[in-house]
Amino acid sequence: MSGRERRARKDAADTAALRAGLTPAQQAALPTLEQFGWTLRFVRRPLFQDPVPVLFDRSGERWVVLQADGSIDEAPGFQLRE
Repeated sequence: MSGRERRARKDAADTAALRAGLTPAQQAALPTLEQFGWTLRFVRRPLFQDPVPVLFDRSGERWVVLQADGSIDEAPGFQLRE
């Protein structure tokens, strides 16, 4: 197995792990956002609350939060670290 094949499998596993536990509305909205160039980078998982997926645009400059109901929040109540 080449290094490229191993990386592809790891990327697929990482993507599946990020999507695990998202609400049904978030899972339904995610493919549409990905078609427009948004990428799921990480998911905040606060205790006793819904997961908070954070998506970045193609340039990596803008980011949004995908709310539990599948809507987009461009101004969530937290900042990202560099």
